[in-house]
Amino acid sequence: MAAIALPRLKTPKLPRPDFAALAKSPVAGLGAAAVLFVGALATVVHLLAPPNGAGTSVRIPLAPALSAAPAGWRETLKAASTTPMIVKDVVRLSERPLEPDAAAGGREPPAAAAPSEGSALPAAPIAGFFAPGPTGPLPIIAQDGRTPAQAYARPFTPNGRPKVSLVIGGLGLNARATRQAIETLRPEITLSFVVYAEGLQGWIDMARARGHEVLIETPMEPVDYPENDPGPYTLMADAQPPETVQRLEWILSRATGYFGLTNYLGSRFLASEPAYDAFSSAVRGRGLAFLDDGSAARRGGGMPRASADRVIDDKLSPAAIDQQFLALEAGALQRGQALGSGFAYPVTLEKVATWAAEVEQRGYQLAPASALTTRK
Repeated sequence: MAAIALPRLKTPKLPRPDFAALAKSPVAGLGAAAVLFVGALATVVHLLAPPNGAGTSVRIPLAPALSAAPAGWRETLKAASTTPMIVKDVVRLSERPLEPDAAAGGREPPAAAAPSEGSALPAAPIAGFFAPGPTGPLPIIAQDGRTPAQAYARPFTPNGRPKVSLVIGGLGLNARATRQAIETLRPEITLSFVVYAEGLQGWIDMARARGHEVLIETPMEPVDYPENDPGPYTLMADAQPPETVQRLEWILSRATGYFGLTNYLGSRFLASEPAYDAFSSAVRGRGLAFLDDGSAARRGGGMPRASADRVIDDKLSPAAIDQQFLALEAGALQRGQALGSGFAYPVTLEKVATWAAEVEQRGYQLAPASALTTRK
């Protein structure tokens, strides 16, 4: 059996994960951190190294995905990256050990039900949409003009009803929350992964196998940097374009199978015209989409674009999230479509699962976020 080794849309007024601890080894597995959800009023995300340097692992069969990959993919990845991103038979997670199910007498909890037939997206990478880069394989526009944004997006056929979409971010650091999002949310829900997550490719493969299209979170400089530090590969507002492109290429080379990027923080970076121009030019040149959390709604860039209309879990209570869903639906009625964003908090995942199962009964069409993008 083979396995692949395993920044978040805005949540205002909530503490942000601190990635500074990863500065010395941003991709390392044994020193990766855990994300703990602590309380509904003051959720704090901590990164904790595993005790005694031991790694945590689970086994996830990914042989079908690997066998479907184009010839040369593994060799390209290993040759171009100083840190191997493929590990046989084990997927290491940035998470404390999974606790046995007490009710099952100490056994591991049963696996989630298999995805419905036909829901899986094609295994990544897709031939013709990647090429070697300085730090690893990078997305490219295919010779026939098709883009990764088209190839990796979830197919969608509108039915004339108002479209509603959700992006759930912050995935990849907390194993339980990530698996819950992948396995319990409807495949139309778009999932967004933290670029520093260990085993990022394995998580993306699992998400696509369940039918979810995927975004990668790009850390960008906020106005309160360095007090609020998105990590060692943050795109800085005052950086020269070559440095911005170099850091972006590291981010893009972390994995494959995503149709676009979203911002993690970035209030200062996105406000800078030169910084955004360098970023958008690089993203456009690689055929990717850019979806933001609402802070770059007026930005274009000549690439597929969408901005979130609201953050559904700005206030972490079931009643407040329900109100945001009502507002999201109202916006879809007025404009024909509406995009929401949220973070992988337990209460958010539970409410999203319930809402997504019922929203189409009220006359809406649940759509992947890529279906709401427009080129501007």
